[in-house]
Amino acid sequence: MKRKINLQFIGISVLAIVITMLVMFRIFYDVYREQVKEDLATVAHTLSDANIFQEDNQTGYAFDPSYLRVTWIGEDGKVLYDNSADEHKMENHAERPEVVEAFRSGSGESVRESETLNQSTYYYALRLSDGSVLRVSKDEENVWSIANNMIPAIAGMMLFMIILCIILARFFTRSIIAPIEEMAVNIDDYTITPAYKELVPFAQLIRKQHADILGAAKMRQDFTANVSHELKTPLTAISGYAELMENGMVGQDEVATFSAKIRQNVERLLSLITDTIRLSELDNGAARDTIMETFDLNELAERCVDNLKMYARKHEVTIACIGVSTCVTGSREMIGELIDNLCNNAIRYNNQNGNVLVEVGAREGHAFLRVKDTGIGIPKEHQERVFERFYRVDKSRSKQTGGTGLGLAIVKHIVALHNASISLESEEGKGTEITVTF
Repeated sequence: MKRKINLQFIGISVLAIVITMLVMFRIFYDVYREQVKEDLATVAHTLSDANIFQEDNQTGYAFDPSYLRVTWIGEDGKVLYDNSADEHKMENHAERPEVVEAFRSGSGESVRESETLNQSTYYYALRLSDGSVLRVSKDEENVWSIANNMIPAIAGMMLFMIILCIILARFFTRSIIAPIEEMAVNIDDYTITPAYKELVPFAQLIRKQHADILGAAKMRQDFTANVSHELKTPLTAISGYAELMENGMVGQDEVATFSAKIRQNVERLLSLITDTIRLSELDNGAARDTIMETFDLNELAERCVDNLKMYARKHEVTIACIGVSTCVTGSREMIGELIDNLCNNAIRYNNQNGNVLVEVGAREGHAFLRVKDTGIGIPKEHQERVFERFYRVDKSRSKQTGGTGLGLAIVKHIVALHNASISLESEEGKGTEITVTF
């Protein structure tokens, strides 16, 4: 960035210098031309006032041709006198532009370029009182000749100005970039205000993104640590039971019990791995490619409830679904997963002979799914955190019932992917009600 800004400064400066030099040279040359014309006009009027050129005089004066050429032309265009050539051998000048203009308006001027000699000849013609015309002319360097003579001085001046611009460009670039670099180094210091007001929204966005990245990194770090811890517990148990059986320290009548405990820990391990993989997929956005369709939410909820009735009976819990046909647009698979997770939690953390009710309907034009149980409930101080990964209200009971601590975190992701909202109402000892509004 710094190099690009520096080069742009230098490029603009060099372009400005070149254009300025060209414009100044053009102005100088125009002023120079006008000055030569004015000088010739002054000389012509001075000679006219001296009454040197008269029809009866044929002039006996001699003018230095190396400085100024003087030509006297009669009314018929015949050259009467010329200080640099033999007037008797010269052609008629009646058609010369400056002479034609002098005969018509009293004075005339013209410039004729000589490309071979790199010179310009300036002519000024003045009509005298007797009708003849006095013309003075002078050879001067043309624009190319002047440019050639001035090239060394112009080149030297341009080189000096370019070097100066390079130095100034580097200085200005550093002064512009320095506040941005300072802000980048101290991105976490919110007391530092951007030097440019245009950078305020940018700085706010960068700081927010930086905070989000740090938060996501910490969350992933915590998640990795929690996963390692959660996986270690069942693996340790499996290893311990297997070692006891391997060393013959388990009686024949206890083999079935130890085998059941190993199976339970394996099932818990598989659940942890499955939920961790699923959560990782949702985090990485893989679920966004899922096909979205319009379907009956009530029909899907009834199917999920039917599939869970055996699981509920095992926990001595009754589960039922009530509602009306309600269409939603989303991923049938993910919303089915959401219902399963909510119902599983409602069954797992319920009381003996408890109830789980799944309700589907619409309110104010929005479809909703509500899962209500008569379980142990969630204390108020824990309600805001139950959707965090591996967060458990009752850790001992959660592990006994096979919970992974990731179910509600998966639910939260699915809700977000469907632009839905989720609310929780719970009272300790009386039950929990979770509502998802689409």
